[in-house]
Amino acid sequence: MMNDALHRLLLDNLTTAVLLLDAELRLQYMNPAAEMLLAVSGQRNHGQFISELFTESPEALAALRQAVSQAHPFTKREATLTSLNGHSQTVDYAVTPIPARRETLLLLEIHPRDRLLRITKEEAQLSKQETTKLLVRGLAHEIKNPLGGIRGAAQLLSRELHEPSLRDYTDVIIEEADRLRNLVDRMLGSNKLPSLSMTNIHEVLERVCSLVDLESQGRITLVRDYDPSIPDVLIDREQMIQAVLNIVRNAMQALASQNDLHLGRITLRTRTLRQFTIGHTRHRLVCKVEIIDNGPGIPPELQDTIFYPMVSGRADGTGLGLAITQNIISQHQGLIECESHPGHTVFALFLPLEQGA
Repeated sequence: MMNDALHRLLLDNLTTAVLLLDAELRLQYMNPAAEMLLAVSGQRNHGQFISELFTESPEALAALRQAVSQAHPFTKREATLTSLNGHSQTVDYAVTPIPARRETLLLLEIHPRDRLLRITKEEAQLSKQETTKLLVRGLAHEIKNPLGGIRGAAQLLSRELHEPSLRDYTDVIIEEADRLRNLVDRMLGSNKLPSLSMTNIHEVLERVCSLVDLESQGRITLVRDYDPSIPDVLIDREQMIQAVLNIVRNAMQALASQNDLHLGRITLRTRTLRQFTIGHTRHRLVCKVEIIDNGPGIPPELQDTIFYPMVSGRADGTGLGLAITQNIISQHQGLIECESHPGHTVFALFLPLEQGA
């Protein structure tokens, strides 16, 4: 009896999704990791046929039946499982026949690949971000030093000029030097630490909506899809407004490039995610904010570099908005991701909900 309890304890605490099927491919057991992966209850679905839990392909069912009849284990890589709620995910799974007294049982071990691929992509993104920061800081230092000298020399020259009309030229030098210095400062981002307080994320989104509604004069449809159960988040309210506003303004400008702005739609969606990894930290609960637009999409050649400073898809763009947003989200120990194709662009912000715990 002690061994049974220990085995159950081990299975229940595995991070690998484990399912046990009988010879007719009906569910006999699934551990909590499998319940979370497939978004179903093992107790409620006991005895259900495997296709009532998730679907893959007819070939997969044939392979499972063959594994039962021939007691032949197999492994499948990068299979696409579709759960009952319509969510699809890429997984690897191993099938092991287990001879029992009356029949052969099948043990399924499912390893999600989406999460591993996302973590790998995220680590590469964070590495690029740190490299870019070092590059920008070095470049900013090299630019600001001579700029200070140019500005100072222009001021001294202006004092020596007795002809007022000639001072217009020195004024141009001073103004342009100031403009370049401000640009460099924006590239570096704010050195001020976030002023954190418990804030309702929907207050931030509503503030952004009101600003965008004024700027677009109500011509863009704003759709709110909020989860009201999300608890307050430990954030800098003003910085988070700026971060979200940068993304929504980009969406608005992308929609403005289309023929009819009234057809433009921006959706703000909030959800919670459980057991979500950001960097090397696994968070029990995370707030996910999605900004979705139906614009023309981000050109494929820019999608890997959109968070770099000075990268923009518009001729009049500075390319600093998304870089600033990424810096703000990073200061909040969060993550920003983007997925885009024509007619559908999604920016997703992930913010830990237990920062203050």
